[in-house]
Amino acid sequence: MSKITEEKLNEYSDNFNSSKANLIAANAAAQNGIINAAVNYQAKRKLADTFTISLKQGSITNQKASGRCWLFSALNTFRFEFMQKYNVEDFELSQNYLFFYDKLEKVNYYLESMLQITDEPVDGRLYCWINSMPLNDGGQWDMFVNLVNKYGVCPKEAYPDSANASASRDFVSYLTSKIREFAVVLRKEKLAGASMERLQSIKEDMLNDVYRVLVISLGEPPKSFDWNIKTKDGKLIQEFDITPKEFFKKYINVDLDDYVSIINAPTEDKPFNRLYTVKFLGNVVEGNIIKYLNLPMDVIKKAVIKQLKDGHPVWFGSDVAKYGERKEGIWDQDTVDIESLFDFKYTFTKADKLTYGDSAMNHAMVIQGVNLDKDGNPDRWRIENSWGKDSGRNGYYTMSAKWFDEYVYQVVINKKYLDKNTLKLLKGDITELEPWDPMGTLAD
Repeated sequence: MSKITEEKLNEYSDNFNSSKANLIAANAAAQNGIINAAVNYQAKRKLADTFTISLKQGSITNQKASGRCWLFSALNTFRFEFMQKYNVEDFELSQNYLFFYDKLEKVNYYLESMLQITDEPVDGRLYCWINSMPLNDGGQWDMFVNLVNKYGVCPKEAYPDSANASASRDFVSYLTSKIREFAVVLRKEKLAGASMERLQSIKEDMLNDVYRVLVISLGEPPKSFDWNIKTKDGKLIQEFDITPKEFFKKYINVDLDDYVSIINAPTEDKPFNRLYTVKFLGNVVEGNIIKYLNLPMDVIKKAVIKQLKDGHPVWFGSDVAKYGERKEGIWDQDTVDIESLFDFKYTFTKADKLTYGDSAMNHAMVIQGVNLDKDGNPDRWRIENSWGKDSGRNGYYTMSAKWFDEYVYQVVINKKYLDKNTLKLLKGDITELEPWDPMGTLAD
């Protein structure tokens, strides 16, 4: 090993100060921040806010200080279909409703997982991983499906956000501490020889406590509700004492079995055209497993465009921590030109970024449009976000084709937009990935 000497520091300084470009870059970045200093106005001009296909949506939603993007974006695809079908100006479904039950189900899933691994050392990788963030706000598409199948949905006015839904950190932190304590109790009881009947009885008492905390923090979800809305032409739609499951079946009526979660993970350990799942990843015990079909990006893009052309938005997950310019609402490596600012070049491939922990899905949104060039290829995408209307271009973002290829990891597609060869792959064997695989990260 070698240390940094004073002579080396002087050499670094001389090298830096010998370049006028370095001095200009330092002035710009120190005064305006890295992102603003890196923006290339010429590249930004190429990402016009116009699109060949642009679906019309209602007002922009806002997840605020919570990690509920996966719920917001999934419900935004539902409300789009509702608004088109019933000709209404605007409409929003309750994210808080599914958030409540996701927390309750995640606690149960966590405690059941902990009962499965009592033979594992508490400092082992598996135990530490499962125990690291048991009540994370984030989620994935199949977790959303599990919640809707079990609990239905309801309009936002039937169960609006509480302060703790909009800013979830505090209540989640205190509840997490308690359920870790619960896990320790269950572990000790099982190691002492307690029967499964005894363990389940203890767990039921724990879940009762968790339900109390959730109601205090989020309010109690409605078992049924009254509701009405007017169409654009003044027609009144009205319901009395309807349950969330009845509401979903009558007004949303999306067959969730028709949708496939597709990933693009070009790593050596995950060959394309195969199905994958992740161990210990889920929210609802005995619900659908998390399942992905890994496909090349060109196949994915064709399916996305087909779905958009048919008038339906697309849920997707990506890494929004990379090359984002939030003021103008742009994700693009050429617009946020970090390489020119720092005078170096990134050589990581997409596979390298996943393998070495440099990138993974961390946010879910909705593709609402695409611009096709003269050859029919996508050169930019229109994205509906859930960060409020003051973020980006009135809540919408433009994503370059280059960024899409590099940082989009997951999309959800209706089976009818997949070709016959791809559909055959859905009947294949499922490979289990380790819990810490990058495809198991949650969008929040």
